[in-house]
Amino acid sequence: MKKTILILVGIIFIGTMQAQEEIKLYKNGPSENSGITEKEAIYDNSWVTNVTEARMYAYIVPKEKASGAAVLICPGGGYGGLAVAHEGSQVAEWLNTFGVSAFVLYYRMPNHHSEIPLTDAQTAIQIIREGAGKWNIDKHKIGIAGFSAGGHLASTAGTHFDEINRPDFMILIYPVISMTGDGTCQNLLGETPFKEQLNRFSNQLQVTDKTPPTFIIAALDDDVVSVEHSFMFYKALQDKRIPSEIHTCEKGGHGFGMRKQGLEIDNWTEKLRIWLKTSGLIE
Repeated sequence: MKKTILILVGIIFIGTMQAQEEIKLYKNGPSENSGITEKEAIYDNSWVTNVTEARMYAYIVPKEKASGAAVLICPGGGYGGLAVAHEGSQVAEWLNTFGVSAFVLYYRMPNHHSEIPLTDAQTAIQIIREGAGKWNIDKHKIGIAGFSAGGHLASTAGTHFDEINRPDFMILIYPVISMTGDGTCQNLLGETPFKEQLNRFSNQLQVTDKTPPTFIIAALDDDVVSVEHSFMFYKALQDKRIPSEIHTCEKGGHGFGMRKQGLEIDNWTEKLRIWLKTSGLIE
């Protein structure tokens, strides 16, 4: 009996993996090349480096369970790699449990070509919006989520957009917001960026009355990306009267994603689910 159960679990798991469609963002290649020549590599099925082919993996909820909402997930990694498991696939699988379809974005590493990640995120949102009907998605309920540097990308997409690629909401988990000269900034902009570049990608300066509603979570003891990034973005949202919510916990550190630590911050996912519900994005 136990053997039969294990076989069935294996079949279900394989079936789930096969259902995750890979969607390449550019049929004929992107307009800008990052200059990275090293081959893409993945370690422990969780950390990907040298991403040069932009793509996303679709986790689509069946029609009978679909809420209509969808989230484009941007894993973190300092614009030098992607933490695609606890900040990617595991998040997508969790969103699926209450009817939210998800797309995990493998955005290209910029290698100092600052517009590349934003172009990938904008293209991905446009593809999702154009394909909303076939995926049982409401084209007005397409959000973007990001962790750490992925949170910077998500907040960039939420403050730099055209109508077709504007996210309808943002989810920012311990995000980088301001370009302060750290490794994330250097990987995106180079070692000696111009002031105009620093301002363009310091997203607390880019909030307008068109910026979408936002949910933010961070830990006060984060010693990698200061919680001040989250606070300054939340203040900018409040100044423009953008519906927004921020949750901070005393402990949690950086990079927790879907990992459980036995701390209060483990409940961030439930806080997010409630926010999605009260925002009218799910029932």
